[in-house]
Amino acid sequence: MDVFRGSRRPGGPTPGGRRVPAAPTPGPPGPAAGDAPTPDHAPLPGPVRLPSPVQPLADPAFARAGVELFLKRDDLINPAVPGNKWRKLLPNLHAARRLGHRRVLTFGGAYSNHVRAVAAACAAWGFESIALIRGEELADRPRNWSLARAEAQGMRLVFVDRGTYRRLRRDLAEPETRRLLERRFGPCLLLPEGGSNGLAARGAAEVAAELTAQLPDFGPRDVVACAVGTGGTLAGLAAGLPPGARALGVAVLNAPGHLEREVARLHAEGFHRAFGNWRLDHGHHGGGYGRVPPELEAFARDFADRHGLDPERRYVAKTLRCLRLLATQGAFPPGTRLTAVVTGPPDPRPEPAPA
Repeated sequence: MDVFRGSRRPGGPTPGGRRVPAAPTPGPPGPAAGDAPTPDHAPLPGPVRLPSPVQPLADPAFARAGVELFLKRDDLINPAVPGNKWRKLLPNLHAARRLGHRRVLTFGGAYSNHVRAVAAACAAWGFESIALIRGEELADRPRNWSLARAEAQGMRLVFVDRGTYRRLRRDLAEPETRRLLERRFGPCLLLPEGGSNGLAARGAAEVAAELTAQLPDFGPRDVVACAVGTGGTLAGLAAGLPPGARALGVAVLNAPGHLEREVARLHAEGFHRAFGNWRLDHGHHGGGYGRVPPELEAFARDFADRHGLDPERRYVAKTLRCLRLLATQGAFPPGTRLTAVVTGPPDPRPEPAPA
């Protein structure tokens, strides 16, 4: 039986019934980052802003706790590849080029930032891109804004039932699973859900390297926090920190134990050693992945009003709210310098319905 019954190529329905044209057959992979772009091929659409800027933030709740707050603005890296995804994708795209692949296959949900990032990066580099999307029932529905953007970049979306998706994701490292996917889609670089593997963790370690240059005396008084969905950013951040600095991961899904194992696995895969300078907070996931309870929405709106920055809800707002609550509870010693990694921009506001 074909477990990929929901397969759809670019050209599927989008919001409003418009069809996105299929992408042309990709040519040879494009230049690696750092290569001089040719006139007809740039590494990414738009500028890549690295190092991403660091922004001090004056907030009364943190000031009362004697804590400084900074934002590491990875949401400004590139408009086409959301947030910190470029850091995780770049080493994997280099690997795909070295291995001679012309195709990248990955996994994600209907609103996956990772899926959109893979679509944009692969289009710029000349790779074919395929994403297995969780939820066979979505195949014949109008595309939401996120999937429509991925298809517009030439990505092939393949909708699979949720049980099959879970099995493929869980067993991705198994040779039989890889053979199944290769028989169905041809030779390709396989990227797990969220793009977190050892190479991605090494790319994420650059956050710590940049902070070392951007913040004076970066070290024992510093705590760097990030949202954790699959563990790649936290794993790289912890691995790259200087002695004494610590990493705090804010879980955005209800998975205690699982996320700790994933971060430890990524440390072994990417750095061949363990690190003891990190921990996970499991108390601020808002009820689970993708859930935005009223108190989180109220916090995000208040934060936007106070600071002129509208935080993305599923990851960034959970991280910032966690830090504020921990600071008010005295979890950080006075004199601590907190840096929150803004891992992505907010989702676009839904367009008003026509009158």
